[in-house]
Amino acid sequence: MCGVVGYIGNKEAAQILVDGLQRLEYRGYDSAGIAVLDDGKISSGKEMGRLANLERKLEKNPVSGTRGIGHTRWATHGAPSQANSHPHFSSDGAISVVHNGIIENYADLRDELSEQGHTFLSETDTEVVPHLIEQALKDGAASPAEALRCTLQKLRGAYALGVLFQCEPDTIYCARLGSPLIIGLGENENFIASDVPAIINRISEAIYLNDGEMAAIRADGVELCTVDGAAVIPEVKKIEFKAEDAEHAGFETFMLKEIHEQPRILRSMLEKHVSSDGTIDIGTDLSPDYFRKLNRIMIVSCGTAYHAGMYAKLLLENLTGIAVETDLASEFRYRDPKIDPGTLIIPVSQSGETADTLASIRMAKGWGCKIMAVCNVEGSSVVRESDATFFTNCGPEIGVASTKAYTAQQMAFALLSLYIAEVRGNLSRERVQAYLKDLNEVPDALHYVIQKKAEIQVIGEKHHDGPSSLYLGRRYNFPTALEGALKNKEISYQHAEGYAAGEMKHGPIALINEALPVICICTKTADEVYEKMLSNIKEVEARSGRIIAIVSEGDTELSKLTDDVIVVPAVRDEFSPIVNVGALQLLAYYAARARGTDIDKPRNLAKSVTVE
Repeated sequence: MCGVVGYIGNKEAAQILVDGLQRLEYRGYDSAGIAVLDDGKISSGKEMGRLANLERKLEKNPVSGTRGIGHTRWATHGAPSQANSHPHFSSDGAISVVHNGIIENYADLRDELSEQGHTFLSETDTEVVPHLIEQALKDGAASPAEALRCTLQKLRGAYALGVLFQCEPDTIYCARLGSPLIIGLGENENFIASDVPAIINRISEAIYLNDGEMAAIRADGVELCTVDGAAVIPEVKKIEFKAEDAEHAGFETFMLKEIHEQPRILRSMLEKHVSSDGTIDIGTDLSPDYFRKLNRIMIVSCGTAYHAGMYAKLLLENLTGIAVETDLASEFRYRDPKIDPGTLIIPVSQSGETADTLASIRMAKGWGCKIMAVCNVEGSSVVRESDATFFTNCGPEIGVASTKAYTAQQMAFALLSLYIAEVRGNLSRERVQAYLKDLNEVPDALHYVIQKKAEIQVIGEKHHDGPSSLYLGRRYNFPTALEGALKNKEISYQHAEGYAAGEMKHGPIALINEALPVICICTKTADEVYEKMLSNIKEVEARSGRIIAIVSEGDTELSKLTDDVIVVPAVRDEFSPIVNVGALQLLAYYAARARGTDIDKPRNLAKSVTVE
């Protein structure tokens, strides 16, 4: 969950490293540091807190050199501190290491190294790595590369490593196991990074390291091998993202920019996957016959992606008749699920590097299951380990709280559900076309909601001050309630709970009083659910709760019961969550702004959860 970056070429490395860390700060912001090699000596600078603190330090104490490594930290082992900040060094300062991941056997290794005379300056798991490399060289390793290989063979856990050797100034080494790492290819210069956005403005091609691989990177080339020393032929991929995708583009935050990008992304997905005659192409190699014979689907995911999976379960079961389960990847791994080879596993991940989701994929492959991912990042681990992928193609999502990735996942599942329903014969061609006509209204409806942001801002500022809030929804909009509450928790730090509205009487109703905002998703697209939601709202009103209702255009009845109303366009019930969540994203955004939080970089959170 930390960010790693490296550079080797003929330019000053320090500013390039800092620029890369700025683009990676969404991966961790407890501390940051760089190490730069020049004239046979490694110089470093590191500082607690945000990257700006490091920049100020480097202005006063600049470091010079044309090769270096950098790191922005999300603390796992050891509290945020100067000593725990990366890079970490060997005893003699001649080896510098940055690391994303967790070395699970670090305590045993640390004890072993201490007995050999090594002294540690931090509480981190990472610090054992430069000391192990140093010891391997002392024990007779023939080269830095051999010493690194010996070290990697002793490590258990996950790592993306960048390593700088004082004795080999023309090379940066890197290695990967379980944590993402790419090698960016430039003109007489090369890079390493945890994620494409770090170097997106400097490269057009990259090599995605596979687990168990390491590389020697020089200004004029790259050599790959396995941890065992076997040569690897690199596979060079073209970068599809554009540099401007990782810029603010005039918006005050990345999150606000990404909220505004959603209608364009959804239109693009429809244009890509639906032809002019209404034929749906899901863009995978899985055959129609495979889906005709399929009798079970398991969706595994974490966080916001789990809410997308919950929405998908409802949609897939309703439209296709296939039995669908949704499970948290972190629980799926440990509950001994009864899965047979005929089950399709659908992992959902924005980054494609979510540790628990990857572990679930590996389990399912061991059972002989097909894996079809829903993912945003080509070349990511989830994509490479799946049999097929439905790409959401929404561009880099920099804000830690997911917005555009979520609605793109919902759109992916809407298209997938209609495709499977048609090939299985559950829906006629005519009915699929009717659904598609309604689905095509969703991007404009979401655009309409976003244009009402000034009205939503007033409501967010009015209700931001309470200690807690409650979100209620039913059927397709129960996951919407969960996602709305999660967005509020993530960025405003106001405690929030999402509930199925019918469950309110089974506990949460005890919380309702005149201080509690209750956000009710009550769009009038299904009369039975609408009437039940009205009853729930009346129960809140009877207990003096502060009601904020998401309602459809033309609904005048609800305004009599509520403190505030957010009006959204009426769309088909099955697709209403894609529209309704836009209002909840903005509500959370403006509540957070009123509370003065750091919206793009909420405390304790990181974008890509690459550790368990």
